[in-house]
Amino acid sequence: MKYDMTQGNLTKALISFTVPLILSSLLQQIFNWVDAFIVGNVEGELSLAAIGATTIIYNLFVMVITGFTAGLAVLSAQWYGKGAPERLKEILSSFTVLLGVVFLTAAILGAFFTEQILRLLDTPANIFTEAQEYLQILFIGVPFLAVYNTYSAVLRGLGDSKAPFFAILVCSVANGLLDLLLVAVMGYGVVGAAVATAASQCAMTVVVVVYAVRHYPILRFRFGKGMISKSVLRQGSGFGAPPAIQSATNSFGNILLQRFMNGFGEKTVAAITTAYRVDSVILLPIINLGSGIATVVAQNIGAGQEDRAKKTLKIGLVMVFSVSVCLTVVVLLFGESLIAMFGLTRASVEIGSSFFHAIASCYFVYGLSMALRGYLEGIGDMLFSGAAAISALAVRIAASYVFAAPFGNMVIAYAEAFSWIVLLAIYICRVVYKICVKNRPGPAESV
Repeated sequence: MKYDMTQGNLTKALISFTVPLILSSLLQQIFNWVDAFIVGNVEGELSLAAIGATTIIYNLFVMVITGFTAGLAVLSAQWYGKGAPERLKEILSSFTVLLGVVFLTAAILGAFFTEQILRLLDTPANIFTEAQEYLQILFIGVPFLAVYNTYSAVLRGLGDSKAPFFAILVCSVANGLLDLLLVAVMGYGVVGAAVATAASQCAMTVVVVVYAVRHYPILRFRFGKGMISKSVLRQGSGFGAPPAIQSATNSFGNILLQRFMNGFGEKTVAAITTAYRVDSVILLPIINLGSGIATVVAQNIGAGQEDRAKKTLKIGLVMVFSVSVCLTVVVLLFGESLIAMFGLTRASVEIGSSFFHAIASCYFVYGLSMALRGYLEGIGDMLFSGAAAISALAVRIAASYVFAAPFGNMVIAYAEAFSWIVLLAIYICRVVYKICVKNRPGPAESV
């Protein structure tokens, strides 16, 4: 059950690969949406703000995991395109152990120091206890997410984006049912929501591992001597570390921005974190089109088909621009209603609606950036891609603090939109350089 994207219609390949990615990411976001929706409507706005105040910390772990494994997906796709799928088992076994151990340790430390972390974020006192309880329980699921994303990355390298989707589908249903039982029926509040999410993430990991073992004999490995390859660890880290570092830096930057946002009070915290919750789902088609472009480009680079890789970028740019315009219309028409679903007060809903009106017009800028980033990562230019994103984050943080006085809490939206413009300019320059100026290395050197 392998999926070769080095032949046939590129548009069809990109769509068929990307749609399951979008649906998978959508369901992952629904994990948190369900928590927030049920808690907000059952427990009230303060409990919803407590969940929102922890999101940035938890996302630090999630983004590092997904960033690193995105690099592994590109390496896996290049090896598959090169005609060496047997190397994918080495990637899987080596990084399942490494990332599982690393993030188990990180989760334990995170749970132990949760109180200190929330105090550093200047978390409001009236939501502090609930935020602490929620975050400590969520840490249980972190090592399982590391293993899940490692398996998903290798499956995506094979061109199989459907299996992770079905794993998340099953577990999203479980998460929703557990939320209803623990929060709405049994009244456990944010603690119940956290237990539901962590338990569902554990189940999701089991499902994808069982699927991979049953359907891909080449991915089966035994624990013991020889399961960790030092050369694969070095090579995989070369692909995974740059996006992981970029994701970690981005998360740390978001922590600074969370502290900055907390200074505007709990209504802004509830409004903007809820708006970002909606925004993160709205942007999923854009983000996953970028990931799809990266994988299709990587397989074709591995197969030595550079012209086909460039054609993938052209098709991807058209697709992502069209999708971005549609998403802008959706947000402008329905953004306020989506925020109101979470049980916020009218004042908070108005803040969130203003945020959407300020940022939605720049979705197409973000979309073009993600398409160009996907191409760069597909050809193996991971380090530059990460460095560019870090530079844009620095611009966003600086703009937030510098322009806070004239724009108030809406500076959060304006600063992010401005950082997208900077990021697009950087990526355009790099892609032009790679395609038109520099003779890029062949697939053997990229891999």
